Amino acid sequence: MTDDLLSIADELYALGLGDFTPARDAKAKELKGTDLAPRVKALKKPSLAAWVVNLLVRHETEQVEQVLTVGAALREAQAAMSGDELRALTRQRRQLTAAVTTRARALAREHGQKVTDAVADQVEATLTASMVDQGCAAAVRSGLLVAALSSTGVDAVALDQAVAVPEALGFEAPAREADAPTKPDLHVVPDPDQDEKARAAAQEQLDAAEDSLAEASDALETAAAELVELEARSMQVQAEIDELKRRIAELEETADEVDDAIAEAEDARDEAQEAVTEATRERDAAARRLDRLS
Repeated sequence: MTDDLLSIADELYALGLGDFTPARDAKAKELKGTDLAPRVKALKKPSLAAWVVNLLVRHETEQVEQVLTVGAALREAQAAMSGDELRALTRQRRQLTAAVTTRARALAREHGQKVTDAVADQVEATLTASMVDQGCAAAVRSGLLVAALSSTGVDAVALDQAVAVPEALGFEAPAREADAPTKPDLHVVPDPDQDEKARAAAQEQLDAAEDSLAEASDALETAAAELVELEARSMQVQAEIDELKRRIAELEETADEVDDAIAEAEDARDEAQEAVTEATRERDAAARRLDRLS
């Protein structure tokens, strides 16, 4: 029954986002009276970010596999405490997740879904989580995400609410080929201008592709420049943090010294108060003796 459920879930989560709910309900109705019906009915509609990642897994499988492979290497480098390799892989991770997220947004547009910057951030966070956390990697590879993921690689991630069914962890969504072009109708009368029209259409596609390439190249240069600036800023911020830590340590040491001085001053004050009290007592006694002699 688990295999049947995973097979059904795979078909449903491969659909367009707007088609999911009616298709799920229709499938549950079809299975009415079976043990599968309530489980199919309980399948959650994915969030937009989760749907985009699921789409990416099925239609850009090689890119997703590259993300997961770099992630596995990154975790091994962390375990081995290889500093140089870790820094190199971290840079590669950032570049790769940014590039794959850009492709994911384009893929979503091709499937009729606009992706905002906020959703793109969730997609990139999910890809990053799959690289730093092995469980998140399995969740992404399933293609059955219902929610975006986030992980620092330190704390465990609760995946039970992030995938359609618990059995999804270990399932791998099969790649989906692009729809095959429809075959031409052989009974249509040939258009004498067909070749010229085809050349014009091809030229138009080439011009559009060159424009897209130019835009992508500009975006790459901008992103690379921003990355350099951010890395420099990161080093500056880290230096400021180190200076603040040093200053905090000095202030904590000064605070300890002041606390010790306060304790000593309090002791001195108490001793002086006792001396004042004793001197006052002796003065009063002397005054009384003087009064008796007068």
